[in-house]
Amino acid sequence: MEDGNGPKARLNEKTGSWETCGKPGPRTVDPVEHEVEIVGLLASPLHRYQGRPKDGPVPFDGPESRESVTIKAGKGIVGDRFFNQQAHRLQSVTIIAIESLEAIGATEWAKTRRNIVLRGYPVDELRGVTFSLGGVRFTGHRPANPCAWMDEQLAPGAFAGLRTKGGIRLETLSDGFLSRGKTTLLVEH
Repeated sequence: MEDGNGPKARLNEKTGSWETCGKPGPRTVDPVEHEVEIVGLLASPLHRYQGRPKDGPVPFDGPESRESVTIKAGKGIVGDRFFNQQAHRLQSVTIIAIESLEAIGATEWAKTRRNIVLRGYPVDELRGVTFSLGGVRFTGHRPANPCAWMDEQLAPGAFAGLRTKGGIRLETLSDGFLSRGKTTLLVEH
């Protein structure tokens, strides 16, 4: 199972979790390329989940789900609520694996409020890793922990079900564009 590039991961179909195959090994410094799919992109100018979940999200009439987004280094996604916010420079973009949502029965990815929804890679493993997605470079930082809103917006039990699989927060290292569809994720280190 190991090819000198560290352990491989596979999706456990029963649990919906990513599991490591083979013995753990050293993380590679050579780039490793993965074919993935961006299934969702979100850029919202508003913090819609404020206050108590039972009161419902803040209304918004504009589009939040996008076919493509513009990324600016050190600033985030143009048009998003965290764009160019000093307090969010290391966490201006969030990413989650669609497999994590499917495992809890969630069907509306946009309700997670994650900016990028990806199929084909265990994104929670990108913490502390520099990588590029569709040619845009990022560094993964802390987890994007779920909140109580997830039970209200996604499905009962989603808050607990997304613990350790709620995605991560990203720092943007380069300018570029991301579009929905098939692309490449290149893990640098």
